[in-house]
Amino acid sequence: MKIDSSAGEVYTYFGDTWTFYNKVFSRNSIDDKGLHLVGSVHYDDEPGEPGMDNAFWDGQEMAFGDGDGEIFGSFTKNIDVIGHELTHGVTQHTAELEYEYESGALNESISDVFGSMIKQYFFPGGQQTAEDADWLIGEGIFLPTMENSPALRSMKAPGTAYDNPKIGKDDQPATMDGYVTLPNTASGDSGGVHTNSGIPNHAFYLAATYIGGYSWEKAGKIWYASLLDTSLHGIDTKKAFVIFANLTVKYAKSLFDQDTADKVTKAWNDVKVLAASEPAGDEKGDL
Repeated sequence: MKIDSSAGEVYTYFGDTWTFYNKVFSRNSIDDKGLHLVGSVHYDDEPGEPGMDNAFWDGQEMAFGDGDGEIFGSFTKNIDVIGHELTHGVTQHTAELEYEYESGALNESISDVFGSMIKQYFFPGGQQTAEDADWLIGEGIFLPTMENSPALRSMKAPGTAYDNPKIGKDDQPATMDGYVTLPNTASGDSGGVHTNSGIPNHAFYLAATYIGGYSWEKAGKIWYASLLDTSLHGIDTKKAFVIFANLTVKYAKSLFDQDTADKVTKAWNDVKVLAASEPAGDEKGDL
């Protein structure tokens, strides 16, 4: 019997994501209670062609689109994309970060952070160190005809993942100097959650490379411990970055040592979260 290729990819990457969380963080599935992982492939939000340009976690299961055949290909081919979406489930069952403004951007960033670590952990050529990884999210998800568009996002260099007339230029900022203020609407991306996530993304990349070694050994454990901290529940959605940054510094010291805490502090200082906790930037129109 021939197995649907998309279903096979999802089955493999679901298993890899479960294994990563279990081996690295001793977590039993998304809810830490053995939740069955369910995914729907070839999902489409509208009948007929083309396919859906997205993958999402709906609170209970995942859905994967096939792409439109012009800009995007299938959303089942990237382990980091699947790790990203399943991590939304982890965040749902831990920090409950509200999906708006900085809190929503942190929610998105957490998914990128863990999705990237999963990609590095299961890299086909062998596990990658923080220094060797490319830190691209959704690499190759744009079709080959989409020139200058290697990935959806870059944690190493936010704002450089794509630049093509069909989709515009990657607008993610790397520091708080580029923070954008958007309305908390669907057209405003819930206050810019996918745009401003570049800031905490870059902070994790810097922390992981400053610390060195495999990203999940220290930086990942620090981020995971911070995610589990109950003080994140109900936080001010416009002050989430600095609250989370301080938690990571706290856990860097308690789990490891002052040197590690200093490196994590430097990462957040470099992206100007701890140096400037209030958003600063120009108003921006709809995405």
